[in-house]
Amino acid sequence: MSAADIQAHLDALHRDLRALTAAIQGVIVGQDEIIRGVLICLLAGGHGLLEGVPGLGKTLLIRTLAGAIDLSFARIQFTPDLMPADIVGTSVLVDEEGGGRSLVYQPGPIFSHIVLADEINRATPKTQSALLEAMAEGQVTAAGKTRPLPQPFLVLATQNPLEMEGTYPLPEAQLDRFLFKIHVPFPGEDDLVTILERTTGAATQEVRPALDGPRLLAMRQLLRAIPVTPSLTRYVARVLRATHPDDPGASDLVRRYVRFGASPRGAQAMLLAARVRAVMEGRKSPGNPDVRAVALPALRHRVILNFEGEAEGVSIDSVLEQAIAQVRED
Repeated sequence: MSAADIQAHLDALHRDLRALTAAIQGVIVGQDEIIRGVLICLLAGGHGLLEGVPGLGKTLLIRTLAGAIDLSFARIQFTPDLMPADIVGTSVLVDEEGGGRSLVYQPGPIFSHIVLADEINRATPKTQSALLEAMAEGQVTAAGKTRPLPQPFLVLATQNPLEMEGTYPLPEAQLDRFLFKIHVPFPGEDDLVTILERTTGAATQEVRPALDGPRLLAMRQLLRAIPVTPSLTRYVARVLRATHPDDPGASDLVRRYVRFGASPRGAQAMLLAARVRAVMEGRKSPGNPDVRAVALPALRHRVILNFEGEAEGVSIDSVLEQAIAQVRED
């Protein structure tokens, strides 16, 4: 493929991204960085976890994204009594025409292109772990068989802060499967006024599809083909290692407050997300600023504080910001 062809494909991808973003922003007020983070998950092929107090529009954002893409969508409301079979499906005894009975597998809502796991931390860890195989491998094992999930496949989960009643911390192994953990802030005054005007009047906001499945898969393939320099890959490795307290380049806060640093999936997430962000900004390849821009959502759920950090209420973001600032650039 020539340089002109590559540029033409990138220009088309950028146009599609603008159309998709505009469709979402027609419904969602403000939250531009949150929308950007969710779109990075979508295009990088990674799952996203949105955390914020109730009422900030997390569920509405994911519903709007699903409406802006011509794909199947399922919403799973996580509650303490939700069982794994309610997610992956189960075998049901059905009557046959000849008078006999047989077990027939009934797929669960996980067999959708976009799955909203609403308030995921309100279900027990046993139920939360039902998503592990689906998120990691794009398949589920149910009724004695391994069954592939439709592609593209994306899990977008919402979570209330853990200090609220009736919630369960997500297992670290499951957290590591999320490409991003995105903090959803409270809206400013102007955005709040617009939200009130849109949601308390007679008019309703509707979203129309701006993208389909085959185009999304083609966009993902193109983004993964974007070249990165060896120096950028090494920079990503250094950022990841800087989150480990036993690394020679670790910052003072990391050495004092971190128990375990981020896994290699954190480096993969940063590199993939940096590619997407560069294209969103209209550039052909990513650089160190793109890595720094995506490092917090890619790493904050993968770093575990020690007892001292937990006791003092240390912010993981502040620890990571200091660590990233001290990483050497070539």
